[in-house]
Amino acid sequence: MTTKVLVVDDSAMSRKVLIRALPADWDIEIQEASDGAEAVEIVMQNAVDIMFLDLTMPVLDGYGVLEKLQQENKTPLVIVVSADIQTDAETRVKNLGATAFMKKPTQADDLLPVLIAHKLYGN
Repeated sequence: MTTKVLVVDDSAMSRKVLIRALPADWDIEIQEASDGAEAVEIVMQNAVDIMFLDLTMPVLDGYGVLEKLQQENKTPLVIVVSADIQTDAETRVKNLGATAFMKKPTQADDLLPVLIAHKLYGN
C-alpha cells in the first residue's frame, strides 16, 4: 500500500534534500507545501499518512500547523524537521502531537532509524 507523504518547508532546497533522504525503495506518493497554511489545506483535502514539517515558515509556522490539525482532528504522523533544536521546541511540538523531532539538514542515515523506530518503514 502506498504511503502518502507531505513535505512542508518554505525552502525548496530543504524539501529536495529531505525527499532525497527518504528510502528509495519506499512505496510513497509525495506532495510538497511551501508554508503551513498550504500544508493544512492539503491535509484537509487529501489523505496524508506522514508529514515532515518545518517549524519556521511564513503564513503559518509549524506550531500553528500542529495546533490547527489538533483543532480539526486531523492527525497524520508528524515528524518535525527543524534547525531549531532547543529542548523546549522539541517538547512543545511533541505536546502538540508530533511523533518525532529531527534536526536539519536531514540525512538518510539519521532518517531511516526514525522511520523504522516508528514502524513507518521496513515492516
